[in-house]
Amino acid sequence: MEWLVATLVEKIFETNTACTLIYDVEGWAGHQPGQHVDVRLTAEDGYSAQRSYSLAQPSDGDRIALTVQTVADGEVSPYLTSTLEIGEQIELRGPIGGWFVWNETRQSPVLLIAGGSGIVPLMAMTRARSRSARKTPFRLIYSVRSPVDLIYARELRSLPEGVDVDYRFTREAPPEYDGRVGRLTAQDLASDKWQPDSSPDCFVCGPTGFVESAADMLVELGHAPYRIRTERFGTT
Repeated sequence: MEWLVATLVEKIFETNTACTLIYDVEGWAGHQPGQHVDVRLTAEDGYSAQRSYSLAQPSDGDRIALTVQTVADGEVSPYLTSTLEIGEQIELRGPIGGWFVWNETRQSPVLLIAGGSGIVPLMAMTRARSRSARKTPFRLIYSVRSPVDLIYARELRSLPEGVDVDYRFTREAPPEYDGRVGRLTAQDLASDKWQPDSSPDCFVCGPTGFVESAADMLVELGHAPYRIRTERFGTT
C-alpha cells in the first residue's frame, strides 16, 4: 500500500476540540464506510509520526474526509487541526480494514454504538445509508460527556426517517434531556425494534474500555457475537 499525497481543501470545526478535514487525494481508489487511513507527518530533520484516523464520509471520487479529535499533548492531531492550512499537504495510505465496514447489500437492521469520537466511522455508515436506495433501519446510540462534545450535532438532528438516534450524556446533559446521566448500561442498548432475534448487525466504536463493555452487554442481551463488530482506540 503506497503513501499518497493529500491536499487540504476545507476545515469544518465540529466542536472546540474536533475538526473535520477535507482532502483531495490524487489516485484515491475509493473506500467503504468504516475503513480508516494512516496519516504520516515528516519533519525537516527526517523525524516522522504516524497515526490512524477513520474516514468520516462515504467514497466520493478523489475527495476524503477525516474528523480528528485533538489530543492536547499529541504529536499529530494538534498539527492537523490547528497548524495545517488550506492548500498544504500530508501523506496518507489506505483504505485500511475490511471487517468493520457496512455496505448497502446487507439487509439486516443496523445498531451503531459510539463513544466520543468513535462516532466518526459510524457517521460514515449513516451517511452511506442516506445515499443508498435501500433504506435499511438504523439505530445510533451515542455516548458523550456533555452537549458541547457532540460531534456532528446539527447533522444528527436532521437525519432522514429510518435512522433513530439516542444519546447518553455521561457527565452533563442539556435541559431538554430527560434520560439518566451516566455511563452506558444494558438497558440503554435494549430496544423492542432491535431485539437479538431480528439479527441486527452491531458496530461499536470508541475507547477500549467503552467498546469492551458495550460488546459484553450486547452478548448478555442475546446478540450473536459474530454479528458484533468492534473498532477501538486509545493513547499511543
